[in-house]
Amino acid sequence: MKIKPIRTEKGYGKAVKRSGEIWEALPGTPEANELKALRTLIEDYEQIHYRRYPPDPMEAIKIRMNELNLSWNDLVSCIGSKEWVSDILDRRSPLTLPMIQKLSEKLRISERTLRAPYPLNLPGGQQRR
Repeated sequence: MKIKPIRTEKGYGKAVKRSGEIWEALPGTPEANELKALRTLIEDYEQIHYRRYPPDPMEAIKIRMNELNLSWNDLVSCIGSKEWVSDILDRRSPLTLPMIQKLSEKLRISERTLRAPYPLNLPGGQQRR
């Protein structure tokens, strides 16, 4: 078993082909271990290169911040305060319409993407969509 990171489409194709060859490997065998490693590498590659679903609003904001080399402080003008930025990006508070409009303009993310439902992390470990 020679496992290495998948960096190209050719490598991706080889990994998919090999995983198909050993798909029915018995648990505890070297092939089963290889399959598990290949599945992880394939999923990582697909997540980067074949994103199937649009990111939720918080993921979209963080991706765009990274692309524009922005910090949380750069969003204060859109959200209101450092505390609010922290609460919003940590999913403790929802975005408001004025925040969505300002973030859309600053980050060039569609308002539709920013209005999409996303889970909130509420006190006590509760989550709300």
